[in-house]
Amino acid sequence: MSFAKLDELGHRLEALEHALSILGADEATHMAVGGGDKRAEAMSQLAGMYHAQATAPEIADWIEAAKAEALDTDQTLALGEFERNYVNATCLPTEFVQRRTAATMRSEQLWRDLRAKGDWDSFLPALEGVVALVREEAALRADATGLAPYDALMDQYDPGNRTAEIDGVFADLKGFLKDFLPTALAVQEQRLAQRPRKNLNAPYPIEKQRELGLAAMRATGFDFTHGSLAVSHHPFCGGVPTDVRMTTRYRTDEFLTSLMGVLHETGHALYEQGLPKDWSHWPLGEARGMGMHESQSLFVEMQIARSADFWEFMLPLVHQHLGETAIPGWDIPDILSEVNFVERGYIRVDADEITYPLHIILRYELEQDLIAGKLEASQIPEAWDAKMTEYLGISTINDPKDGPMQDVHWPGGAFGYFPSYTLGAMIAAQLGSAMAKDIPDMGAQMRQGDFTAINQWRADKVWSQASRYSTPDLITRATGEPLNADHFKAHLKRRYGS
Repeated sequence: MSFAKLDELGHRLEALEHALSILGADEATHMAVGGGDKRAEAMSQLAGMYHAQATAPEIADWIEAAKAEALDTDQTLALGEFERNYVNATCLPTEFVQRRTAATMRSEQLWRDLRAKGDWDSFLPALEGVVALVREEAALRADATGLAPYDALMDQYDPGNRTAEIDGVFADLKGFLKDFLPTALAVQEQRLAQRPRKNLNAPYPIEKQRELGLAAMRATGFDFTHGSLAVSHHPFCGGVPTDVRMTTRYRTDEFLTSLMGVLHETGHALYEQGLPKDWSHWPLGEARGMGMHESQSLFVEMQIARSADFWEFMLPLVHQHLGETAIPGWDIPDILSEVNFVERGYIRVDADEITYPLHIILRYELEQDLIAGKLEASQIPEAWDAKMTEYLGISTINDPKDGPMQDVHWPGGAFGYFPSYTLGAMIAAQLGSAMAKDIPDMGAQMRQGDFTAINQWRADKVWSQASRYSTPDLITRATGEPLNADHFKAHLKRRYGS
């Protein structure tokens, strides 16, 4: 049977993915400084083996033959994912992949050097080359998939998402956020006038912060028999579902950044650990795209870990692991003022819940114009500044470092990725709204540090479904309705509007 051949292929590819993932995680955490060259050689060889097996010409024949076989529901869905992956893996000619890889590597190298200097003019030629290649890639993917060019790029990260739906959702959200931001800032100012922000009582030893993070991971459901926590320059969640490699970084002058980062990555890890093990060697068994993955991390970080209910449970743990003098005189309102502080800022990764989506929508709109040829790379600084001024009331016209040069995505050619971040926040709020109806005492359970029912709900609705459905269909099945910005808006009003 041809499906049996695809099933066998899935096992081989899973083994290679496993090796690559663990080697990559180890490189970022434990590899000796002198091991880089040989590690790169090993991973390059494995990646080449993976690509050769994943794009073998006979796979197309297996897929077509399997369509005529008597398959059960899961196998039929798996076949669709095998085909989608194969089309995406083979639609780019080898010579194009080589040109794109060389261009993006050079662009990223220049970006690392020139961003700190804010040298846009020297960076521009490399970015123009990347934009030209991404337009070419979008056309190739569009031809192979039948999608519009930008949709074809987005579909790599969130299968099923289309600008026809997202444009309207983002336009609605943008209008709300632009109006709501001044209100939230005014409410915050009044609150802080009555109860000013307090200073953290640093230093916080790293080992004690680590123990606090481990306690938070354990409480929220992380399975330490199938995962671990390490330190890296940039926090990430990697590895494989049976061996999740989570990382964080520490500062001794404050502990909240690391703790919130640990909780964010724990959300990613819980999703991976909750995927169906019987399908682990099929594309069907993988997480359903970046938007859904971000929804799981942001559910833990935003919906849970920045709430008063959570901190009623968490504050005693802070005292237990960091000491009673860690935050002397602090109560839950003081913690919430710190973790939910709102401000107009230039940097996306430092933004709060209200301003972050505006940073994303700005990039989403510029990306579409770049791919469509309505905007050239040389025009980005002015277009970026116009939107920053309109959306956030701040200008970046003379500051490319903290403007269009701040992200690695465009230098690396990752166009179509940005929408996933805000889609994830919106999905998280919508999941939270649906969950609250099914678990009316959800807050009381969090106050007791009991996340069993919360995790079981997400396991049933999201984790166990893996890639059975497109992102929009999965949202509808989990919450009873398509993606709806009203849930995210209501969440922001409750947290920041009073």
